[in-house]
Amino acid sequence: MKTKKGMRGGFTLVELLVVISIIATLAGVGIPVIMSKVKDGNKAQAIGNIKQIGLAMFTFEQEYNSYPCDSTGQEVKLNNPDVAFSFGNTFSNDFFRQLIAAGSIDQEKPFFAKAPYTKTPDNVMSQGKCLDAGECGFAYIMATNSEPLSSTGNTARPLIAAAVYNCQTNGAFDPDVYGKFAVIFRIDNSATAEHVRPSDKKVLIGGGKTLLQGGDKDTVWGNDINPVIKPPQKAHVGGTSQLPGTNPDDSNH
Repeated sequence: MKTKKGMRGGFTLVELLVVISIIATLAGVGIPVIMSKVKDGNKAQAIGNIKQIGLAMFTFEQEYNSYPCDSTGQEVKLNNPDVAFSFGNTFSNDFFRQLIAAGSIDQEKPFFAKAPYTKTPDNVMSQGKCLDAGECGFAYIMATNSEPLSSTGNTARPLIAAAVYNCQTNGAFDPDVYGKFAVIFRIDNSATAEHVRPSDKKVLIGGGKTLLQGGDKDTVWGNDINPVIKPPQKAHVGGTSQLPGTNPDDSNH
């Protein structure tokens, strides 16, 4: 049967290329907008959660006269003998676990912050499962490796932060998680989003100073404190606490 004159059998190659080009252009315009909205949502969630942890820290400090540290861990165990899980002092998970044991906060979900090394908390708080690797996305900032910051010091000092770059301890933040921002909670109960400098992943606070630059009289730390960051523990992958492509030596830092 002959095809009627003027009827077409399909797209020509040129027309197909034009359609593909239009789709690619629309995707190129739309994807960055969508990703920006996703990062804004992650940032808003982190700010909301960090405020809940901050409130728990305040409650804990009122009861134990200190933020979580090695010595308060011993007190928490004495006051709560039914709590079977251990605390430790390597990761922020270890210290934040004291907040749950002491009853300052009653669930894991507020400890979630979107990052490449986190997973959604399952809210299982039995021995060995409470704030398991990956279930906490926030770093804990201390005065020394074993001593906490004081609530009676400079209240502008950061206490909790996200998202620490690759769980490192050098004060670097991941600029890709929250759209070039870091989320910071200070002792004065303020929660803010601060710009991350992409070149070195540090947060600037003016005058060329960085957020966690200690031992300087012109910063919130003064001459006497060089803050120590306790990073969150990375989600388990293949029985380890690291992500694919990361340095195994970084898993405990």
